[in-house]
Amino acid sequence: MKVGTDAVLLGAWCSLENYPDSILDVGSGTGIIALMLAQRSDAMTIDAVEVEEKAYEQSVENFELSNWSDRLYCYNASFEDFVIEMSEEEEKYDAIISNPPFYANAFETEDNARNKARFTSSLSFENLIIGASKLLSDSGEFSVIIPFKEEDSFIKIANQNNLFLNNICRVKGTETSEVKRSLIRFSFSQNEIKEAELVIEISRHQYTEEYIKLTKDFYLKM
Repeated sequence: MKVGTDAVLLGAWCSLENYPDSILDVGSGTGIIALMLAQRSDAMTIDAVEVEEKAYEQSVENFELSNWSDRLYCYNASFEDFVIEMSEEEEKYDAIISNPPFYANAFETEDNARNKARFTSSLSFENLIIGASKLLSDSGEFSVIIPFKEEDSFIKIANQNNLFLNNICRVKGTETSEVKRSLIRFSFSQNEIKEAELVIEISRHQYTEEYIKLTKDFYLKM
C-alpha cells in the first residue's frame, strides 16, 4: 500500500500536547501514522488495529524494522471486535487516531483488500465513533481525517456519543481549489472550537510553507 497524503497530514497534525501514555491507530494500513506518533511522542503504548491481513503484515514488518519497535504493536482484527476485547479488559487510550475508509459502497471494486482500506462497508463512521467513545480515556482526544462533505454528519454522530468538536482544519490542494479534507479533533470536553485552513501546494510539487512546516520531519526531501 502506498503512503497517502491523508495519513501524513493526520500523523503530523494530531495533537500530542497532553503527552499521552497510550495511543491507538485505527485502521493502520502500512502503520505510517503509528510510526509518526512514535517519532513524535514518548508514549509507552502505541497500538494499531488493522482488519486486512496483508496490510496487517506490512504494519508488523514496518514496526519491527523501526527504531520504536518496543513501543509498537498491531492487532489483526476488525475494530468492532477489538473494541469488545479492550472494553472487557477495561483498556483506555489517551489518544485515538484514525484515517478511516470513506468511499461509499456503490463504488467498491473487485479488490477486497482495497475495499477494506477505502470503503465504509468495512468500518462505518458510526461504528468508528462509538468504538472510540468506549476506548477513549476521560481526558483523551480523538483525531480523524475525513472528506469535507462528510464533516457535518460526522460531527453530529460524534456529539450523539458525547464527543465534542475542539479543533478543525480544512485542507485544500491549492489556494483556488475546493476544500477536500477535514482534520478534526474531538474530546469529551466542550471547549472553544479552533478553526484553521491548510493549503498543500502553490503549484504541482511546490509546497506551501505551512505544509512544509507541518510535515518536514517525516520526509527525507522536503
